[in-house]
Amino acid sequence: MVKTRSQSKKEEELNRTLLKEVDPVKPLYEVNIDFDAASNAWMTNKISIGNGHYKYICIYNKNGSRCGKSCYKELIYCWHHRNAGSK
Repeated sequence: MVKTRSQSKKEEELNRTLLKEVDPVKPLYEVNIDFDAASNAWMTNKISIGNGHYKYICIYNKNGSRCGKSCYKELIYCWHHRNAGSK
């Protein structure tokens, strides 16, 4: 399909207005991620078992010390503390 001069003009004007609306210098969002802090936070309840695999550890906390045993099934507590979350 061949464009007429008026169609081409309208398309050029539309492209110019779209380009004016977007400021290429100023980003839309400021991205500031501290990957080290994010990684440390993610690892707080896991231990590495090798080859990129991790196992969850019990998060039961008493008097400032954590249990640290392996979790029971899909829970966040070990077998001994499995009912701690329901209290």
